[in-house]
Amino acid sequence: MEGDLGILVVSILQAAVRSGTPILFVCIGEIYAERSGVLNVGLEGLMLVGAIAGFFASFTSDNPVVGVLAAAAAGAVFSLIHAFATITLRADQIVSGLTLTILGTGISGFFGKSMIGQVGPGFEKLEIPVLAQIPVLGKVLFQQDAMVYLSYLMIPAAWWVMYKTHLGLAIRSVGESPATADSLGVSVAKIRYGCVLFGGAMAGIGGAYLSLAYTTMWIEQMSGGRGWITLALVIFAAWNPARAVLGAYLFGGADALQLRIQAVGLDVPTYFLMMLPYVLTITILVLASRASLKRRIGAPAALGFPYSREER
Repeated sequence: MEGDLGILVVSILQAAVRSGTPILFVCIGEIYAERSGVLNVGLEGLMLVGAIAGFFASFTSDNPVVGVLAAAAAGAVFSLIHAFATITLRADQIVSGLTLTILGTGISGFFGKSMIGQVGPGFEKLEIPVLAQIPVLGKVLFQQDAMVYLSYLMIPAAWWVMYKTHLGLAIRSVGESPATADSLGVSVAKIRYGCVLFGGAMAGIGGAYLSLAYTTMWIEQMSGGRGWITLALVIFAAWNPARAVLGAYLFGGADALQLRIQAVGLDVPTYFLMMLPYVLTITILVLASRASLKRRIGAPAALGFPYSREER
C-alpha cells in the first residue's frame, strides 16, 4: 500500500489489533466458563478490578509484569464470589454476575480515586525482528507490545486445550450434560470452578491491558463497556477460542475506524461514529438470539443451569 490511504488503512488495522486485544483476553476466558455451563455477566466488574489491581501493582513496583500477575490474581479471586454463588449455592447466574459488575465498579472507583491522572510504567511497542519488516502485516501484527504477542500465543493454546486434550473434553461434556459427565467420574464442581476462575483471571488480564498498555494512566471506568461487548462476541465466536480473534478485531476495527474518521475531519456526526462498535455488538446479539441459531452454532446445552447430583 502506498500514499495517504495506505498509511490510514495500516494505521486502522494496527489500532484494531490494539483495541481488540483486551476483549480477546476476556473472550477466551469467558468461552471456557460458558463451555463448562456457567454464564458470567460480571465481566465488566472483573475487568475494572483487574485494571486497578494491575495499575496499582505496576505503579508501586515499577514493573508492569508484576501488574499483569496481580491483575490475573485479582480477577481470579474476585470471580470466586460468582463461582461460590452459582456452583455451590446454585444461585441465579445473571443476578450473581450483575452483582460482580456493581461490586467491581465500586471497588475500582474507591481504590482508583487517589490514582486518577497518575501515570505509571507500562508496556511499550516491541518490534519482532524480521517479522516486523513484512509489508503491511509486519506493521499491523509485529510492531505491537508484549501483551499483544501474549494474546497471539493464547489463541492456539486455548484452542488446543479445549479440543485436543482430556481436560477440554471434560469441560465440554460438563457444559453439554453435567449429569452424564458426573456419571463418568468427572467432577462437575471442580471443572466449573476451574473454568470460572480461569475466566476471571483472563478478565483481569484484559483489564490490565487497558491500564498498562492501551494507556499507562488510571481513568475511572476505563473498561468502557467492553465486558458487555465480550458476551456478544462469545456468541459470535460460537464458543470457539480460535474464532474469538475475529470478533475481537472486528470490534477493535470499528472502534479504531470511528477514531480515525474523527481525526481526518470527515463530516460525519461524532455520536454516530461512537455508536459503531456497539451497533455491531447489538447486531450480533439480535442475530444470535434465536434458539434455532444457538443450536446451530453450538451453544452449550447446560449453559446457565446449576447442577445438583440429587436432581439427576
